[in-house]
Amino acid sequence: MTRLILDGSKIAWHTDRVQAWEAGERIAPVSVDMALTRACQASCRGCYAVLQEPQERENITVDHGYALLDDFAEIGVRAVSIVSDGESTLSPAYVPFIQRAASLGIDVGNATNGWRLFPDVSEQVLPNMEWVRFTVLAGKPESFTRMMSADPTRTDLFDTAMANISAAVAIKRRDNLDVTLGIQTFVTPSDGDEIRAFAQLGIDLGVDYAVIKHTSDDERGSFGVKYDDYGGITEALKEAEAMSTHDTAVIVKWNKIRDGNKPPYKRMYATPFLLQISGSGLVAPSGMFFNARYSKFHIGNFTQERFIDIWRSERYWDCMEYLAGPMFDAQTMMGSLPIQHYTAVALDRHVKGLEKIVPSTEDVAHVNFL
Repeated sequence: MTRLILDGSKIAWHTDRVQAWEAGERIAPVSVDMALTRACQASCRGCYAVLQEPQERENITVDHGYALLDDFAEIGVRAVSIVSDGESTLSPAYVPFIQRAASLGIDVGNATNGWRLFPDVSEQVLPNMEWVRFTVLAGKPESFTRMMSADPTRTDLFDTAMANISAAVAIKRRDNLDVTLGIQTFVTPSDGDEIRAFAQLGIDLGVDYAVIKHTSDDERGSFGVKYDDYGGITEALKEAEAMSTHDTAVIVKWNKIRDGNKPPYKRMYATPFLLQISGSGLVAPSGMFFNARYSKFHIGNFTQERFIDIWRSERYWDCMEYLAGPMFDAQTMMGSLPIQHYTAVALDRHVKGLEKIVPSTEDVAHVNFL
């Protein structure tokens, strides 16, 4: 399998955008992270979407999705990750959006709990996708229900998710598809006993990877994550990585666990390169600003006006310039480890002259997803 980069940025494969940005050009995002709905039938412990309430809600239709993708193609967006703040498999736009993106030459990936990604849906979308990452917070059925459902009686959810993931793996193998399939969990320092079971589940399912991440918190510490305590599960994480097989890589996002809630940068340079859009249609520079209390960062809504007009607007670029300027401090004014974190680190070091971003030609997977 082509090398996966899950614990770093792929900005070095997009130095054309870096050079244009340094020259003062208004660049299109390399990739956009978004959702097609804010709805979700899961209740995952540590889900950041809980911290993104309250905010507006809109109904994203198939036509809205098509218009958005047409605008992405026109300005040069290279990839769309359907993740953000909702479970997009619940949206009637899910299948047509993915198929339309692929037809326009835009790479597509999706993170999902998989509860609605039934085999008939996988048959329609997997040939058009670069990757699908299933959120599976625990490898044991009882822990899975406790960590992902508000209803402790829903022991059937684990079986449903496993059946759908197994079917996706079978479809990939049957049709020799290039799509990468993985599972993910986000752990807290108290989850040492769950880590090995999660890794073993990934191996048993036959997915390409099982990735273990930190749990993000906001700048108020709403989840109470004690980042200094992650050292207590280091051995469990190392043992999980050592379980990797030829078919399934167990990957720990060590960089984010190490960085915790203390990013090394103050300026947020990365948002023009990796933009986020809510499942409400809200366009904001980062998902950490979706909550209504950050309304000054709410640039527009693509269900109410064309995205290309939002992108061209002064309010869009004023927002990006503010985040990159001296009045903003990412260490105190946004949550821990946003989706743009790795790219923000790389750009910060580049601007400071500590480590210049140079072009890379190495063959890596999913190069258009920063």
